[in-house]
Amino acid sequence: MLLYHDPRAPNPRRVRVFLAEKGVPYDTIEVLIADKAHQTAEFRKKNPIALLPVLELADGRVLRESMAICRYLEETYPEPNLMGADTWERAQIEMWNRHAELELLYPISQIFRNSHKFWEGRIKQAPEFAQIMREHLAERLDWLEGELGKRPYMAGDRFTVADITAMCALDFGKVSGVRIDPETHPNLAAWHKRVSDRPSSKA
Repeated sequence: MLLYHDPRAPNPRRVRVFLAEKGVPYDTIEVLIADKAHQTAEFRKKNPIALLPVLELADGRVLRESMAICRYLEETYPEPNLMGADTWERAQIEMWNRHAELELLYPISQIFRNSHKFWEGRIKQAPEFAQIMREHLAERLDWLEGELGKRPYMAGDRFTVADITAMCALDFGKVSGVRIDPETHPNLAAWHKRVSDRPSSKA
């Protein structure tokens, strides 16, 4: 398998962490967003909308979108289980993974896109929207603080893809000044340490 990725971007990291948890070997090709490598005609043959990551199989088939890739990997390499062992657990993990995507990763990515100097001159920015997303994110961090006081991981008692998404989102937020305050969010900080201490977090 061949993973096209940018080492700094959160969605490719989600897949790398997932692969590391599975212990699946793969090769990589760096496609650096800073160099606009994702916008080349060659890469657009892999993904016409120029987004990362892309997983290419040995037979030439291509998968785009991080969770579609993770679903394929989960079913191809079922152990360790990261997406649910029965219908109820699968639904719970899907629910919390979507929360992590929509309530953490999306606002953090919009803060970055609409307020960071990296995107100046590259896209049309809306700083006001970035501020709205900061306020929304602050509310969601308060909510998660309460939730993570009830259990050790996002979706329950064990590490799952929902933790991967949340960790990658919050780590990516650091570039835009998003930080977990252990004084005000001790449960969130403790969860973040637990997931960050896993060897896969370095992937």
